[in-house]
Amino acid sequence: MTSKTKRGVLGALSAGALLAVTACSGGGGGAAPAPGGGSTAGGGGGAATDCAAYESYGDLSGKTISVYTSIASDAEAQPHVDSFKPFEECTGATVDYEGSREFENQLPVRVAAGNAPDLAYIPQPGLLQTLVTENADKVVPVGEAAEANVDQYYKEFWKEIGSVDGKYYGIPIGANAKSFVWYSPTMFSENGYEIPATWADLMTLTETIANDHSDGAARPWCAGIESGGATGWPATDWVEDMMLRTGTPEQYDQWVNHEIPFNDPVVVEAVDKAGTILKDEKYVNGGLGGVTTIATTPFTDAGFPILDGQCFMHRQASFYQANWQAADPDVTVAEDGDVWAFPLPGEGATPPMLVGGEFALAFRDAPEVAALQAYLTSPEWSNAKADATPNGGWLSANSELDANKLVQPIDKLSYELITAEDAVVRFDGSDLMPSAVGAGSFWKEMTDWVALGKSTQDAMSAIETSWPK
Repeated sequence: MTSKTKRGVLGALSAGALLAVTACSGGGGGAAPAPGGGSTAGGGGGAATDCAAYESYGDLSGKTISVYTSIASDAEAQPHVDSFKPFEECTGATVDYEGSREFENQLPVRVAAGNAPDLAYIPQPGLLQTLVTENADKVVPVGEAAEANVDQYYKEFWKEIGSVDGKYYGIPIGANAKSFVWYSPTMFSENGYEIPATWADLMTLTETIANDHSDGAARPWCAGIESGGATGWPATDWVEDMMLRTGTPEQYDQWVNHEIPFNDPVVVEAVDKAGTILKDEKYVNGGLGGVTTIATTPFTDAGFPILDGQCFMHRQASFYQANWQAADPDVTVAEDGDVWAFPLPGEGATPPMLVGGEFALAFRDAPEVAALQAYLTSPEWSNAKADATPNGGWLSANSELDANKLVQPIDKLSYELITAEDAVVRFDGSDLMPSAVGAGSFWKEMTDWVALGKSTQDAMSAIETSWPK
């Protein structure tokens, strides 16, 4: 998971959700070997796996591959452990899974000390870049089989994100879609509102809702960017989405790579575009207060006024589905349910989609490690992981994932949007920036922009000044 995804699930936990990423450690519990070396596919008593697709990995009997991640709770770790079972059964290898709440602090220490895991799931591309740059002799480039899989099954930008100085290091693992607007289908129907197809339609709808509910009992939008030490990150997602709607995808890439400065007119325009909603008292903050309450409202709770009829729309990622169920276990997330989501419109018929995800780095050059890498980039693993995640809340960007295996409707919709042939997809910009900016000044200045009314130009200039020289 990306750092922002992790914050989403942690936020849901704080509100009582069942899912968690960094709860009690899952320890080093790899799958139990079955007779002959592997694990029984799908757990004890499951049907045998068709091993034809695994023959290229060879006989790995007696080999162990260690996998280290930030996914430590039993509820979230078990699907990963289970997803390795077909690989173990067919190759004879054992995958030793370890999830840790201290992952991001401990991994660099372990790498520097020569005690790195064979594979590590990296929740933020910025950390991937840092690990490779600072440990160039200890990170192993992606093997040929895994690279061929990525070339075949993933959009090109997933490979670009995992590359450093022209070398390919990080394979994609999971993904999430961020450019969504959550709403109540019932409230829309009762008021005669339709899903907007373009940004102009969205703003017309926003104004219509404000006029229809001018007594203040409800507002078009609700939002919250409070997230403890990470306060401000939801506002950065707004800016990233607006960058994809005011400029071109190429300009977005240039901005992320600091080829366009933060105080460039195209960036200022994007922030002001977000401000047409977030800084208008007529439009926010339904059920919560005025504009300044956005800065103090926990992002975990910000959409809940929709359930009370006090708010009509809330922009947040696909992973927010866990928060709805934290608010009320009986909430149905579906097109005809209590809450659903539509893609945040753009200027044209196909809106761009902001995404997040995590990647895996290898630290040992061995055939069994390369084989597991190849498995993790294959359709077999994506489908096994979907099968092993009975409650949903996970998806892959692998084009051969069977979408029918995705349990939650929002996961199916997300998958369709991020893998569509004509999709314009870009990775979360702040997760790609240096941490001093992406997880520092960008968060802080956007918070001040909301809470203190700081001007867009001043906020963007302050972020620009903070960019590492």
